[in-house]
Amino acid sequence: MTSFADLFTADETGVVVSVLAAPGAGRSEVVGRQGDAVKIRVAAAPEKGRANDALAELLAHHFGLPAGAVTLVSGQASRAKRFRLEGVDSDRAADRLEQMLAGDGRKGPTRGR
Repeated sequence: MTSFADLFTADETGVVVSVLAAPGAGRSEVVGRQGDAVKIRVAAAPEKGRANDALAELLAHHFGLPAGAVTLVSGQASRAKRFRLEGVDSDRAADRLEQMLAGDGRKGPTRGR
């Protein structure tokens, strides 16, 4: 079994997931793993925070969280980002990341295209 623990850090209130963003793509989807990050393409352009918002929305969708539970921690203007997911424990994070990276529901919400 592959470990997904290197893709996030956990504390008592949630997890922080490492993401490598690819904005301006044809569609929003989880591409796979790149090093210690989840590579995600988003259709939104990297202008005025649109791509960051699209990434947060996609993560909320995959983790079954309300939009307000996902916040950008670092990487505002970088492709390498870290998102905090409130209310997610390490077991749930590992399970959801495994499903996302296995191709189960790689596509995100269609809104915003």
